[in-house]
Formats: sequence, structure tokens, C-alpha cells
Amino acid sequence: MKKEVKISLAAIAAIILLFIGINFLKGINVFQSSNTYYVKFADIGGLSVSNPVFANGYPVGIVRTIDYDYQQGRHVVVGIELDKEMRVPEGTRAELETELMGGVKMLLALGPNPLKHVAPGDTIQGGMKIGAMDKVGAMIPVIEKMLPKLDSILTNVNHLTGDGALEQTLHNTAALTAELHETSVRLNGMMKNDLPQTLSNLKAASANANVFAAKLAALDLASTLQSVDETLASARKMSDNLNDITDNLDTKLKSKDNTLGLFLNDRGVYDNLNSTLQHADSLMIDLKAHPKRYVHFSIFGKKDK
Repeated sequence: MKKEVKISLAAIAAIILLFIGINFLKGINVFQSSNTYYVKFADIGGLSVSNPVFANGYPVGIVRTIDYDYQQGRHVVVGIELDKEMRVPEGTRAELETELMGGVKMLLALGPNPLKHVAPGDTIQGGMKIGAMDKVGAMIPVIEKMLPKLDSILTNVNHLTGDGALEQTLHNTAALTAELHETSVRLNGMMKNDLPQTLSNLKAASANANVFAAKLAALDLASTLQSVDETLASARKMSDNLNDITDNLDTKLKSKDNTLGLFLNDRGVYDNLNSTLQHADSLMIDLKAHPKRYVHFSIFGKKDK
């Protein structure tokens, strides 16, 4: 009889340990007290029992039960166990988030009023959280529409990259870049060497200009301008005198009451002078042809004819 009792106790202990072990593997601590809440979802999206429940990124409980609402047929009631110390503010919402590896976790978006709490056993509103995977899923139709355009763009890019003009353009760009680099080096050298010398020369020129301006300011400009005016007046008077002389000369040259005017304006004087020149020319020609008619030389004296 004692042996049978021992076997029975051992079996009971084994069952208890198995229950504790199974719950431990599920993440359930049977020795820790907890509060039960219920969450209604229209779609649990693959949520399963023993999935963790997080608040502000910290695990505060687990999913205990999942039951379908057969009466209304539009909701799934999820029972969650939260740590007994966890206080759920009013307005808290439970959201399901799909993880990258395909799992689903529940997040508690705590309400704004920490002074009023949801009593254990009450129902919390739930819904799906739009995460990165949901955004990617929403983008898939758009990406599918873009694929033909992307294919056309890639084809055009391939044609463009295979064109020899692009290679030539790249070579020209490289050459231009090298020239710009050389120009930049020269410009830097000029900025370091030539520019300081130029600025020094400009400073010297500015100093000389200041000295010249000081000397110019020291001059008696009034007397200088008066001398210039007197010089201009003398020049103007001289010009008037030259004009008068020219007019008088022109008048005398046109008039016949003087020798020069008669010489220039009398046709007879011109004809006589021309005739005289012709006779002189004939005389010179005859002199060259018969010099003995006009000049006689003899070493023994002149013979009488």
C-alpha cells in the first residue's frame, strides 16, 4: 500500500513538473500572480498563444487565450495576462505588429490619463499597427506598375552607356577637369606670389597719387588759370592778325594796283614772260650748237677779219 502511494505521489509530481515545464517553455510563470484582460480584434494576423505583450518596448505579459466570437462572428477575443503591478490607463489600445521574420507581437499603446485605469477582466480595443512590412506590402502594387518603366529606363541607360559619344564626353570631361586643376594651381600661385606684389605696387601708386594730389593742392591754381587765359587770349589775337594778313595778301594778289597783283593777274605780262623764256631757250640752244659765234679764244690774240 505504501508503495502504491509513493508511485501515485511521484506521478502527480511528474505531472506538476511537466505542466510547469510546458508553461515555462511557453513563457508563462505559474508562480507569478497576474491580471487578465481581454482584447477584441477584427483580425489577429497570425497571433498565437504565449506570444509576448509589450508596453513601451518592455515585456509585461503574454497571450493566454484566443477565442473566436461566434455570436457576433466579427471579432476574435484575445485573453492576455499582464503582471500584477502593471496598471493599464484608460484609453489604452492593443496593436498587433508583424515582425520581419513573420511573427506577431502585441504592443500596448498606453492611454494618456495615468490616474484612471482599466479594471482586470475588462476589454481593451485592439487593431493592427501599420509597420514597415505593411508599408512594403502597400508599395508592392506601385512597384509592379513601375517595373515596365524601370525596364525601359534600364534599356535606354544601356544604349546610352554603349554609345561612343558618352565615352568621348567622359574623356573630354576628364581633360577639362585636369585643365581646371592646372588653372586652379596657377591661380593659387598667382594669389600667393603675384597678388601681394600687385597690391604692393597699388599701394605705392596710391601713395604717389596722394603726393601728387598734395602738390597739386599746394599750387596757385588761380594764377595758373589766369596765365593760361592770357596765353589763350594772345594766341587768339595772333590768329586774328594772321587772318588779317592773309586777307590783305589775298586782296593784293587779286588787285591790279600793285606789281605782284599785275604780275599774277595781267595776261600780257604772262605772255611777254613766256615769249622771253622761249627766246632765251632758243638762244641757249643756238649757243650750244654754235659756241664760236658768241665766244672767241686764241692763244696768239684775236685776228682781225
